[in-house]
Amino acid sequence: MKACSAIVHASPALGASFAQYTAEFEAGGELGGTNAQRFIYVVEGEVNLGVDGKSSELRAGGFAYLPEGLHHRVLAKKTSRVAVIEKVYKALDSVQPPALIISSEDAVSSHPLADDPTLQVKCLLPDEMSFDFAVNTMVYQPGSSLSMVEMHVMEHGLIMLEGGGIYRLGDSWYPVAAGDFIWMGPWCPQWFGAIGKVPAKYLIYKNWNRHPLTSA
Repeated sequence: MKACSAIVHASPALGASFAQYTAEFEAGGELGGTNAQRFIYVVEGEVNLGVDGKSSELRAGGFAYLPEGLHHRVLAKKTSRVAVIEKVYKALDSVQPPALIISSEDAVSSHPLADDPTLQVKCLLPDEMSFDFAVNTMVYQPGSSLSMVEMHVMEHGLIMLEGGGIYRLGDSWYPVAAGDFIWMGPWCPQWFGAIGKVPAKYLIYKNWNRHPLTSA
């Protein structure tokens, strides 16, 4: 990394099976490659993503999935913040690994969670067996909440993007606001409700499409 700082939120040292950090770029700052697969989401600012001699501009809400081993470079055009997720890929027999994706959240359609129109989900990665993790954004209108306390075999990495609310983790309750990060291990009871006068929005990761014995 050059002229860029990594704020590490979760990693295998914590017990997670992935790494997630916020990359804070100065103008002209650079994030180099990785041998793992990588997902980036621009929270603020603007970056150029260079892959195989081609450059793509990503502004706030822009994102990219970069397969394992793909040579690339992320260069900030101005002061920027980017959410970065990295994970060693778990291959499946007879399933081709996923390909490069460069897109924007605006290009992804949303759908209500559990038929609740006040809680909208955007799936940023395709629901295909080739992907071993998923990344979604979720938007809660003020006063809306999950319909139940959930508990999953998957782990989660969650970063608040806008607004705020209350998160239940186990038997504890935490106020959260934009910029806060939560790592949820498997089987952690969880619930969220939006509080305030503006919608609450977060970006959430989960491991996906793999047997629990091979997901760590």
